[in-house]
Parts: sequence; structure tokens; C-alpha cells
Amino acid sequence: MKLIIAAIKPFKLEEVREALTGIGVRGMMVTEVKGFGSQSGHTEIYRGAEYAVNYVPKVKLELVVTDALADQVVETIASKARTDKIGDGKIFVLDVESALRVRTGETNDNAL
Repeated sequence: MKLIIAAIKPFKLEEVREALTGIGVRGMMVTEVKGFGSQSGHTEIYRGAEYAVNYVPKVKLELVVTDALADQVVETIASKARTDKIGDGKIFVLDVESALRVRTGETNDNAL
């Protein structure tokens, strides 16, 4: 099993979710986060005053999928979240040692 963590632009969330559902992803966790990468924030003007936005709003997706589905999930997120502009996000893939569905006691792939 793989844990896939992706940080994407918030307005891309629904498009990514629909595409993931279409390839068989059955669940994911979504968190609104703020951060910065190579773009290091930006400046904005509000009511005539310029101020620095050091942290950029993002959405963090966390999914645990089978090894067989992992590459397709990464490709789907990357293609649907891409805007070809700075700040499109990052995707990380980690190994998952075990999983347990609390309600039924199912483990590993069956728990997904």
C-alpha cells in the first residue's frame, strides 16, 4: 500500500476529486493548509496598502491506495492539478506498513 500526499491549488480540488473517483479511488482526506515553496509567497494590494502574503493557501490530499493503483493516482493528480504556473503543488508517495478498518477489523488492502 502507498500513502499519497499531494498539495494542490484549492480551485483544482473538485476536478481532481472527480478524476480520482473515476479511476476507482474510494476515499481521501482533504485539509486546507498554507505554505510556501520556491515561490516564497507574494505581495498583494488591499485598500491601497501593499502587504506580503508569506504563506500561500493550498489543499492537502491524503490517500492510501493499493500498490497497483498508486502510479495511476499520481498521474491523475498531476495532470488534473496542473495549470503550468508556479505553485501547482507537490506529490509525495510513501510506503504504508499496515491499515485497519476500525468498524470491521479488516486489515491492509481489505481495509481500503
